[in-house]
Amino acid sequence: MTANPVKITDTTFRDAHQSLMATRLRTADMEPLAPAMGSVGFHSMEVWGGATFDSATRFLGEDPWERLRSFKRLMPDTPLMMLLRGQSLVGYRNYADDVVTAFVRQSADAGIDIFRVFDALNDERNLQTAAQAVRESGKHLQIAICYSVTEEGRLGGPIYSLDYYVKKAVRFLEMGADSICVKDMAGMMAPYDAHDLISALKQAVDAPLQLHTHYTSGMASMTALKAIEAGLDVVDTCLAPLALRTAQPAVEPLTVALAGSDRDPGLDLDKLLDLGDRLESALPPYRKHMESPRAAVIDARVLSHQIPGGMASNLVSQLREADALDRLDEVLEDIPNTRRELGYPPLVTPMSQMVGSQAVSNVLFGRYEMVSDQVKDYVRGLYGSPPASIDPSVAALALGDHDPITARPADLIEPEMEQAREAVKSITSDVEDVLTYALYPTTGLRFLRIKHGLEELPDEMKPDSPQAETGGASLRTVRRASDAPPKSARARRFNVYVGDDLFEVEVDPVESTPPVAVSAVSAGGGRPPQAQARPAGGTDITAPMPGIVLRYLVEEGQTVSAGDPVVILEAMKMENTLPSPADGSVAPLPLKPGTTVKKDQILATIVR
Repeated sequence: MTANPVKITDTTFRDAHQSLMATRLRTADMEPLAPAMGSVGFHSMEVWGGATFDSATRFLGEDPWERLRSFKRLMPDTPLMMLLRGQSLVGYRNYADDVVTAFVRQSADAGIDIFRVFDALNDERNLQTAAQAVRESGKHLQIAICYSVTEEGRLGGPIYSLDYYVKKAVRFLEMGADSICVKDMAGMMAPYDAHDLISALKQAVDAPLQLHTHYTSGMASMTALKAIEAGLDVVDTCLAPLALRTAQPAVEPLTVALAGSDRDPGLDLDKLLDLGDRLESALPPYRKHMESPRAAVIDARVLSHQIPGGMASNLVSQLREADALDRLDEVLEDIPNTRRELGYPPLVTPMSQMVGSQAVSNVLFGRYEMVSDQVKDYVRGLYGSPPASIDPSVAALALGDHDPITARPADLIEPEMEQAREAVKSITSDVEDVLTYALYPTTGLRFLRIKHGLEELPDEMKPDSPQAETGGASLRTVRRASDAPPKSARARRFNVYVGDDLFEVEVDPVESTPPVAVSAVSAGGGRPPQAQARPAGGTDITAPMPGIVLRYLVEEGQTVSAGDPVVILEAMKMENTLPSPADGSVAPLPLKPGTTVKKDQILATIVR
């Protein structure tokens, strides 16, 4: 070992697959690699937080708490790190202080050693409660500064200057940070800017400095190298199969590049290569999640739209679901304008989701014709202080009759833990389950029903069938045989070849069978009853894009006026309150909260 080796944090089990495939890597595919990963000699393993908690419960049917405990058992000698979104924890809004404190304490008990805590607006008020809870738990508190730039594309300008970052680092150290991370979510940090920034921070703060960046723009390896030359203490990388593109730099070439230098990390290249091969063999079932409409490995346009890796993959997925992937370029062009109008927030969760989803709405429905509840709350000040002034016309649209607030946002939130306990007491009293519900009252409740045997695991949450290596295709059960109409005499057998594999299937023309209503699986378990016939003369409220019905704000028979809120639809992880299109009364509600809906599906009908 050299006297001053740069330390390596591995992100393979968290941000790497979050960035490339919307956080879909399953615990069962990571566990076989974990013991060997724990023996490499990494400074730490980032394994939790970010979107992993939401994706595990919403899409994979997995308990994220069990995932964490499994990693701790399999990698006992390597510190485990999580990414914590300050007062937003692992969600998309600010939570009450009692939820933040309970979540941090339970995360520490379950196995987290290092908490990387950040706020999307770098507003220290949103870090106070989480930071205090980490210190009280006796764990390592790392506070991250979200790195961003304005139209200049480089460090400097009227907002994100060298002085801005130095002052933030000094303030975060005063708050008790054990180390400081510079979090470059979109890969916007240029190499020489990294050298200047790390050099300045080294002079200003007496604490270890860590760099987290993404390869999106193609600069990340150069940026990491220049930061290391400037004295960087720790750098984030991942194994090659999940590296580059919108993820982190690959650890293998960096290990070779630094070999024999005074910053040599001292990692075993052969061990890393073997782990990469093993990871590669586990990835074929996930190829569909890694598809991209772009041929380029890097996205030079990120230098304009600045969308971080995890949001980029989600944006593509969401536009594909809305059958609007052909409008991706329009959305990317709108994002810089939307960001400027919203006061140049750093594009990191939840601000990246807010700006990205607003840009999608601007393109699909007209600029600011549809504004999510979260964007309205942000404009009011409920997420903290924006770095610059919000465009007055946008502020007027979003604020409506509300006044902006200047208090610490969490001071306006009543305690939530007792209410969460009460809501799930018929299912569970376990504090981890209570926290899961507190974070995600709709999707979290559905997961708890599945976990405790009150609802079957739906097909869409099950792992895909094993895939042929050559074709990358898979066969899935679309509908259970018990739910399907009887097979007709017109059914025929066919051989289906997928690569070198042969499948014998029966194909029955749909028109030969009695029609069956198709509806989403509800949060209450099983299939909801067929909706009643649509009332004659009614006016429908339809889903403007695919999403989840979070809750209805009205009841059957209730009288409403045009513009009154009726239903909240979660789309692109943002809540959208849909109003009544006319005066009238509410017809029987066709769906249950938690139902996944398609674009243009009827959510409610107003009758005169």
